[in-house]
Amino acid sequence: MIVDAAAPPEIALAQTSLLRAMMAIAPKSVRIGCRVIRDGDEAHLLPEEARSILARQPAMRRASGAARWIARGLLADVGVNDFAILRAPSGAPVWPNGITGSLAHDDEMAVAAVAPVDHVASLGIDVEPPQPLPDDILALVAARADQADAADRHLAGRILFCAKEAVYKAVYPLDREILGYEDIEVDLNAGRAMTKTGREVNLAYCIAPRVVVLAFVDGAPPYSPS
Repeated sequence: MIVDAAAPPEIALAQTSLLRAMMAIAPKSVRIGCRVIRDGDEAHLLPEEARSILARQPAMRRASGAARWIARGLLADVGVNDFAILRAPSGAPVWPNGITGSLAHDDEMAVAAVAPVDHVASLGIDVEPPQPLPDDILALVAARADQADAADRHLAGRILFCAKEAVYKAVYPLDREILGYEDIEVDLNAGRAMTKTGREVNLAYCIAPRVVVLAFVDGAPPYSPS
């Protein structure tokens, strides 16, 4: 687990609360961390990382720096030090051999997760503010087959959105398929999702103090979609 121990007290409290909630949903083999995005976090980008990230907006570069600061700490925990997490042309982060991982951020918080591929074939994570999803976005995200009865009624749409984003991050490195929201069927009641390619994904989520969804594919022999 990674959290910014040098943060001011009010920020440290928010981070610690979220970290505890995230640790409660993560499988034992998944290392996970968070950081409140702060002014100057773009300085945490290694030179190679900074060159690979095309976005020039300061807010985006701060968020990328915060997420990669977390992820490098998680990698160091498994013996991989000072690894530059480049951005691939697809937009996905590039991880060391033998490691799967995922990064995410909203306007205020960055999160990251990593795991060895012999335990977890692929990971996806997403974070969102704990607020209802606007109706126009929900109309784009939700499908008739989705199941969210067990989720908080006010946040079900937000969790569903977060879940589909996390699922896409988890399955794209495996299947290299571009998926729309309609191509991912989510069952929050069962903690599962299924893609149009037949890929089954496990889901776990927390909703306080932020909505975080972790999507993960169990380690298994190589899979080829039909």
